[in-house]
Amino acid sequence: MGIAERREREKQMRRRQILDAAKRVFSAKGFSGATVESIAEEAELSPATLYLYFKNKDELYASLNLQMLEVLNQMIEEVCGQNRLTPEQKIDALGDALYKVYEFDPLILINVLQFQSSEALRELSFQLLDKIKKGSAKALRNIASIFQQGIEEKRFKRHNPIAMADIVWGVFAGLVLWEESKRALNPQKNFLKPTLKLAMEIIRKGVALPPSAKRGSGDTGHC
Repeated sequence: MGIAERREREKQMRRRQILDAAKRVFSAKGFSGATVESIAEEAELSPATLYLYFKNKDELYASLNLQMLEVLNQMIEEVCGQNRLTPEQKIDALGDALYKVYEFDPLILINVLQFQSSEALRELSFQLLDKIKKGSAKALRNIASIFQQGIEEKRFKRHNPIAMADIVWGVFAGLVLWEESKRALNPQKNFLKPTLKLAMEIIRKGVALPPSAKRGSGDTGHC
């Protein structure tokens, strides 16, 4: 391994060290309670060293946002890759996949959802914001492809697939934040999984054509 390669490897390891520390601090204190100093302390680095990799707390948080988007897209693509499933079955599988995204790290997902709706996005660099936009758009396109497949196989009503993907994501994000607010009152309760399953069932039944209107099916390769 050459000097340049070793330096790049060390840089990536240090970046990972900082992100792991940031994840722990944000999970424990939330976005507003976390500081660059507390993250640097958790990473066992000086704040000056941390600033060599991330210009501020918002950029650190956005980088965790990107990690969550990578997990999200991986989960959705796994659903899309199951060619033996019908579009209806893929909607149900999508609900399971979204719940797995939540299970991956509930606190970070909740903070990411809150971050995406905040003014902090406007403070990010163009490059980082562009990556977040592309990751989010990719997830929506993949979800939309399930509805597009259903339309082309004459199984779903001709609703705009992107609009349906927006609805799925809005329902998921809303349920996650709503369930979290309820858990603040009663930490023992967690109805997200059955509620999300019910929501996906309602969506699936809402887009389905009546049996008399369906005309054959076949794998179109969309998902």
